Amino acid sequence: MAHLPDVSIVVPCYRSEQSLPVLIRRIEDTMSSVGISFELVLVEDGSPDGTWSVIEELARQHPFIRGIRLMRNYGQHNALLCGIRMARGKIIATIDDDLQNPPEEIPRLLSKLGEGYDVVYGTPQKETHGFLRDVASQVTKLVLQKSMGAATARHVSAFRVFHTRLRDAFAEYRGAFVSIDVLLTWGAARFAAIPVKNDPRTLGVSNYTLYKLISQALNMMTGFSTVPLQLASLLGFLFTLVGVATFLYVAGSYLLWGSPVQGFPFLASAIAIFSGAQLFALGIMGEYLARIHTRTMDRPCFTVDSSTDQENRDAR
Repeated sequence: MAHLPDVSIVVPCYRSEQSLPVLIRRIEDTMSSVGISFELVLVEDGSPDGTWSVIEELARQHPFIRGIRLMRNYGQHNALLCGIRMARGKIIATIDDDLQNPPEEIPRLLSKLGEGYDVVYGTPQKETHGFLRDVASQVTKLVLQKSMGAATARHVSAFRVFHTRLRDAFAEYRGAFVSIDVLLTWGAARFAAIPVKNDPRTLGVSNYTLYKLISQALNMMTGFSTVPLQLASLLGFLFTLVGVATFLYVAGSYLLWGSPVQGFPFLASAIAIFSGAQLFALGIMGEYLARIHTRTMDRPCFTVDSSTDQENRDAR
């Protein structure tokens, strides 16, 4: 039986044909310097460039590399879930392919994990994505904090390490939308975060746009929490109070001064406000119904097209 590695490093790959050779070299140097056995799981997420060809060539050169190619682009977290389910190490580390998370920081994360934590995040000391993306990232983290119910959610990042046994808690999860950080909370209780360097991107351009971050926040709210439904209920209650106050004003005016409240604009404004509140609440409920519909279709989180070691070809 082959010796299982201590650490499985999972990398979702998209438009990374330039950065991967550099990343692999730095990871190999780092892990070899600390004497930790490892495997590198590269998940190609339907990239339109030559990323898969690069992965195949790297896998031929390095026995510790396992390449997995998905049938189409499923998204970063779905690709991560694929790699996590196929990891063979006792500990799993996840890192982006853009070299902004220095792989030299992995030993620090592993050392912190050894202090008794379930999950350890490497939080950038300073965001380097630009003002709008940094704001969107912070909003996403606020949403994630509510979804996770953990204060550490404010410090989450794609650079993380955790015990492989945690994946048993979400082994049966098959939803089309995936948030690794939320799924980890299903089996973890002890979270930690340490500051790490965050290098500027020098190869290629970021695939995480402002729109994608906003969409992720919305999907996270409706996919893993009932906060929007609670917001709709609160909004309905508040507008009920507004309606009661309006009725008391109209009735009071008639009883005290003997004349009804004048003005079509007042009536039109009130109708518009209440109609808008109703449509907002219906829209939120529609989002949840759409997710129920998606789940009933039993769409897979991902589908493997091919693998460099031809293992788990039929994984879901």
